[in-house]
Amino acid sequence: MATKKTKEPANESKLFTPFQLGPITLRNRIIRSAAFENMARANAPTKELQDYHVSVARGGVGMTTVAYCAVDQTGVSFDGQLYVRPEIIPDMKKMTDAIHAEGAKASIQLGHCGNMTHMSTCHCIPVSADTWFNLYSPTIHRRLKVAEIKTIVKHFGEAVDFARECGFDCVEIHAGHAYLLSQFLARRTNHRHDEYGGSFENRARFMNEVLDEVMAHAGKDIAVIVKTNMWDDCWQGVSLEEGIQVAKEIAKHKVHGIVLSGGTVSRSPMTILGGAMPIKTLAHYMSMKDLWWLKAALNIPFVGSIMTPTVPFKELYFMDKAKIFQEALKDTNIPLIYVGGVQSGDNCQQIMDEGFELFQIAHVLIKDPDFVKHVQENPHYHAGCKRSNYCVGRMYSKNMKCHECVERDGEQIAPRIQREIAKLEKDAELSNRSK
Repeated sequence: MATKKTKEPANESKLFTPFQLGPITLRNRIIRSAAFENMARANAPTKELQDYHVSVARGGVGMTTVAYCAVDQTGVSFDGQLYVRPEIIPDMKKMTDAIHAEGAKASIQLGHCGNMTHMSTCHCIPVSADTWFNLYSPTIHRRLKVAEIKTIVKHFGEAVDFARECGFDCVEIHAGHAYLLSQFLARRTNHRHDEYGGSFENRARFMNEVLDEVMAHAGKDIAVIVKTNMWDDCWQGVSLEEGIQVAKEIAKHKVHGIVLSGGTVSRSPMTILGGAMPIKTLAHYMSMKDLWWLKAALNIPFVGSIMTPTVPFKELYFMDKAKIFQEALKDTNIPLIYVGGVQSGDNCQQIMDEGFELFQIAHVLIKDPDFVKHVQENPHYHAGCKRSNYCVGRMYSKNMKCHECVERDGEQIAPRIQREIAKLEKDAELSNRSK
C-alpha cells in the first residue's frame, strides 16, 4: 500500500533545488532512468511512448530519459526500441516539446546492443568484439572489423546531432550491461589481439573513441552523461577494480555525469534490477512464434532460476559500491548519478545525505508517475512498489507496466501469474527487512 499523503511541509533539502548539468539546468535532482519501455512500434515512437514520458514529466522529475535508442539499425535488439534515422524526427520532436511543456528536461539513451540481438531484428549478422555464439538470442555473432568500429564511432556522433534535432537536452551513452561498448571492455567477450583487445588500454579504446566523438558533437548545448558498470558480476567480466578504471577513463572526457550501475543483461540481469525474475510472467507473455525455444525452456522447473539467478532485494542496493566509486573519483569533479532500489522519499534523502548530486529512478515511476510530487508533499512517502518485477517480466514482450496498473485498466492477469506476483512480493519484503 502506498503511504497516505500528509500535510507535512515540502522537503527543504537540496533534493528539490535546481542542478546545473553541463549546459542545462534541471529543476530538481531526480531523473527518470532509461528503463526499457517497449512502447515503440516498428522501431518508431508512438503516442503511448509520448504519453508515458509526459506523465512522468508532469509527475515532477527533473529530467526523463527515453530508453535505448540504437545509433543505427545494426544495434537494435527489439522491434519496440528506437534507432536513429531522419524519418522519426518529427514525432520525436512532438514528444520532447510535450515533455518540455511540463517543465522537465528530456534525455535519450544512445547505444548499440552488439551481440544482444538476432538477424531477424537487426537485419544483419549481429556484431561484437569477437566471433562467437550468443545463447540468449540464440545467434552467431561476428567480430567487427576495425573500419566498422570507426563507422560505429561516427554513428554515435551523428546520433548526438539527431538527438539535438529531436529537441533533446541530454544524451546518455550506454557503456554498461554487456552491450557493445562493454563487450569490448570485458575479457569474457573480447579476445582480440589488435589495438582493440588485450590490455585495458586497448579494450577501452572503442569507448574512448566514442566519447571523443560524442563530446565533439555535443558542443555547448547538449549535456552528456554515461552509464557504466561498477562491476559486471560474472565470470571474466569487468571487476570492481576495472570498473573504477573505466569510470576514470570516462571522466577524462569531461562528460557532465556518470551513472553508476552494475550487472549484465545476459549473465547477471537481476544484479541490474534487484530481486527475482518473474519466470512464469516472462514465459507467459513471450511469443511462441518468435521465442518458442526460450518459452519452452523457462517452463522447465529450475531452468529459469539458473538463467536469471535471484539477487536478494534491498532498498538502495547499489549504495555500498557507489560509495566506493564516490571516493575513487572524488578528484574528478564529475557528478556521480546514483541508480538502484529507490522506493521512498527517505531513500531520496539518504542519497542526498550520502553526497550524490543526482539519482535515477524507474520502478516506482512505472507504478506511480506522480512519485516525485508525492515526495515533495510528504518527505516520508513510500511508493508501495513491492518489487515483484512483473513490469520487467512483461516488458520484453508487451510493454512496461505495473501489475496494479494492468488490473486497474481492466486487463486480466492469469491466476498463476497472480500467485507468482504474491510470492515474489513477499520474498522481496522479507529480503529487504533482513538487510
